[in-house]
Amino acid sequence: MTQDRAALHLRGIGKSFGATRVLQGIDLAAAPGEFVALVGPSGCGKSTLLRIAAGLEAPDEGAVELDGLDVTAMRAADRDMAMVFQSYALYPHLTARQNMALPLLMRRLSATQRLPFAHLVPGVRKRLAAIGAEVASAADLLRITPLLDRKPAQMSGGQRQRVALGRALVRHPRAFLMDEPLSNLDAALRVHMRGEIVELHRRAGVVTLYVTHDQEEALGMADRIAVMLAGRILQCDTPGVVYRDPAHVDVATFIGSPRINLLPARIEAGRAMVGGTHFASGLALADGTALRLGIRPENLRLHASAAPGRLPVRLVRCEYLGAEVHAHLHAEPDAGPLIARMPPAEAATLAAHPALFVSAEPAHLLAFDAEGHRLRLHSPAREPAHAN
Repeated sequence: MTQDRAALHLRGIGKSFGATRVLQGIDLAAAPGEFVALVGPSGCGKSTLLRIAAGLEAPDEGAVELDGLDVTAMRAADRDMAMVFQSYALYPHLTARQNMALPLLMRRLSATQRLPFAHLVPGVRKRLAAIGAEVASAADLLRITPLLDRKPAQMSGGQRQRVALGRALVRHPRAFLMDEPLSNLDAALRVHMRGEIVELHRRAGVVTLYVTHDQEEALGMADRIAVMLAGRILQCDTPGVVYRDPAHVDVATFIGSPRINLLPARIEAGRAMVGGTHFASGLALADGTALRLGIRPENLRLHASAAPGRLPVRLVRCEYLGAEVHAHLHAEPDAGPLIARMPPAEAATLAAHPALFVSAEPAHLLAFDAEGHRLRLHSPAREPAHAN
């Protein structure tokens, strides 16, 4: 995506709290109508970056641009962005209808027009009717019309989250900013609400910046994923590219469940040696190069017999998950733990063998140097743009 098409552009954002450097020159551009997920472990700076975009925090350096306009010095209320919080942030003494209408009341009515009995004035009545119609439309979209006269304490977590989304939707903002909005929900409801948020994003047609620590949410919802660690964006690309072609070992280990397998290796005559086992050939790296080989669990193959390119392993346990099994292994003599994903029938057959071996196709191997940077063993195929 070219930066001149960006609806939301964060340029060189830096932020420190005391002596702690939280954001280190973040640059991120999102196109009109694009859904971008900021994903990373707790403390990596993703929520701080979102709050800077919203105007709730001021950056120490850098700029926030919305539709080409520098809004860095603008108040949050003037940026025309809608934020959805992890805690829902609903007023407990107001009904769902009143919570959803409040942003419109604050924007469209003066302080005098919001006083008691002001609704009797004809001009105010017309504005209130228009606000009521917009709230009703948003409630219908989110399927919460029956909840409009309930207060937050009378609603479930999922219902409160829908009301919070509705309050953002009625504003017709130029950008949605969402800070881990599903983390307080149970697992089944989180999966359901993912689809609702994506559908809301599609209908609104505006840029969405979504913060989460859940890599499954990011993979399943976003057009692009920005993987953050220690105040930096390590990689920003489509979900398929980030998963299959990670630029750094920290991206590879954070994205994917179960996590990627990593084997310590050394290059000898173009071959990757794991311990004393020749594990892969034809690698265009200098002899003596120390590296880590990454293999996704679905690309690890188990065998009951030895052969060139097969590493001996010991079966520790099998984790049965219905449609698939995760075989937990230990590479011999001391290459560390591995996980292989396989169908239950294959796992049942291999579990009967006392000696097992693993292999991987060269095209499925990822290599990283001692600092974690990607070493290119072959030219990766680019993924098409992700469609929600």
